[in-house]
Amino acid sequence: MSRTGRATPDAALVSAAQQGGAHALDALVAGSLPLVYNIVGRALRGHADVDDVVQETLVRVVRHLPDLRDPSAYRPWLVAITIRQVRDWELHRRTTPARPVAVEAMQEVPDPGPDFADLTIARLGLTDQRREVAEATRWLDADDQELIALWWLEEAGELERSDLAGALGLSPNHAGVRIHRMKEQIQTARTVVRALRAQPGCAALRAVASSWNGKPDSLWRKRLARHVRDCGVCARTSGDLVPIDRLLAGISMLPVPAALAGKFGGSAAPTALAAASAKAAGAAKVAGAAKAAAVAGGSSLAVPITAAATVVVLVTATLVGVKLSRSPDTEPAANPLPVAVADSPSATPAPLPTTKPPASPTPTPKARATTKAPAAPPAATSPKKGVAVWTFNGVSQALASSKASWYYTWNPRHDGVTTPKGAQFVPMIWGTKDVNDSALAAAKAAGPYLLAFNEPDMEGQANMSVEQALDLWPRLQATGSKLSSPAVAFGGADQGGWLDRFMSGAKSRGYRVDFVALHWYGGDFTTANAVDQLRRYLQAVYERYKKPIWLTEFALIDFSGGSARFPGQAQQAAFVTAAAKMLGGLSFLHRYAWFGLPATDKDQSGLFRTGTTPTAVGRAFVAAR
Repeated sequence: MSRTGRATPDAALVSAAQQGGAHALDALVAGSLPLVYNIVGRALRGHADVDDVVQETLVRVVRHLPDLRDPSAYRPWLVAITIRQVRDWELHRRTTPARPVAVEAMQEVPDPGPDFADLTIARLGLTDQRREVAEATRWLDADDQELIALWWLEEAGELERSDLAGALGLSPNHAGVRIHRMKEQIQTARTVVRALRAQPGCAALRAVASSWNGKPDSLWRKRLARHVRDCGVCARTSGDLVPIDRLLAGISMLPVPAALAGKFGGSAAPTALAAASAKAAGAAKVAGAAKAAAVAGGSSLAVPITAAATVVVLVTATLVGVKLSRSPDTEPAANPLPVAVADSPSATPAPLPTTKPPASPTPTPKARATTKAPAAPPAATSPKKGVAVWTFNGVSQALASSKASWYYTWNPRHDGVTTPKGAQFVPMIWGTKDVNDSALAAAKAAGPYLLAFNEPDMEGQANMSVEQALDLWPRLQATGSKLSSPAVAFGGADQGGWLDRFMSGAKSRGYRVDFVALHWYGGDFTTANAVDQLRRYLQAVYERYKKPIWLTEFALIDFSGGSARFPGQAQQAAFVTAAAKMLGGLSFLHRYAWFGLPATDKDQSGLFRTGTTPTAVGRAFVAAR
């Protein structure tokens, strides 16, 4: 239960809506509207398209409601779909070129009105420091607009931390790190807001801001904050700032505008009659039935059906049709389709998913060769497919049987492992201790590629600062090998994250990075969700750096509870099959490596128990194309 005791939609109501109950569906949509509106409104900063995105979100919620397997998980599922729609809108806005608008058509364009910060201040009656916090949110980086939309609602008691993390595809720990960084930005922005409003104010600050156009953004936040921090006059204005958490605790959600609420909150009769009509006559006749119901109902059904509401009616009929065509005794498939398309969230379609990766095996395993590779190993099925290897009984035979095209050992050498015919060993310089003449010479002799620095952003792994990695980079470059970036544990697409700072530093120093190496571990064990989250993460990293990607560790392992939680073998195997198909279709994804080859009680994602005994996951990996 949250601090304010928010009401989670009753699972019985969700189930009734899934079964085609029109009144239940109306109540579910109406109850979901405030949360969706507050997330979208704040994430889009009150853009004129907020209503459209809210409506499209609710339409998709209704359309895919039958796919939700656990009715009690409705709320985080709803939040995840909302964030997906926000991201789709942002992507469309960035990639669609602006078209010229005729002068006579300009009068048809709606006035965008005040932004969400203004609306929050006005409608909630915020005063003093709460008002300053609302104004400060305008100055955040673009990447933090989704985060502030969710965190604000968490502080209001409307979301749990698990809802927030799941919607963003992060572990709770990683979400906490991002929230902490965002709060620091808001706190900095509050000092700027207060200094700019001070009377008579600082003449030097006015001079710094003389070329500013008056529109808050992250660049000017940094410039103005630098002055405020170093100026004695401005610093005196920010001496009594109350912590943000205390200011926002228990604050209400912003009320939904009447015009938007009217589209979803009117009489349930048109929707119910449309659904009943669909049962009798089929989904194709629903639009006409709904219109007839609105006309025939007289004064009791006087609420007109708007264009957006008609879409919801049509989707409601589709929902009913799906339920009628499904045998009541038929259970949902154990594993959904392997890849969730953009229009089809199935359970928790959060985008950029990564959970806290595990500790990799010891970088320099001291193992002995125990078996020889078979004379005629089977051919690999994909040039991308690889596996992370450490030694165990029968390692060479298992590696040959895996049909992996390449492998690595977290080491510049592969002592104790025989490379199968047609496969390739790729060396790694694991951390600072491996930057020595012997290891670098071995790496150079091993082949054209070199993996660099294993999880430098994690304690217990390479654990390096960005500056350390950059200072050592010329020695890796000197091998002449094609170099990967350091393989971060998570956050590869984050602006200002470890990898982002490294790539920026390498560019400024003129260093070479030929491809990006990444790790990914999924805590959502639903196949379609996990595959979609992985795809989105890879896509986001590629969009940031525009370099080929090697996924050098991945599997389904949930670390959000502090210790590793594994899915069942069937779930892991289904993910292997679906993920391999998805990864094979990504042109920018050049190689991937499963974690890992051996399967023990500890390493439950492994492929082989012995050299000749594959797990269910191993059989799926061998067959993967």
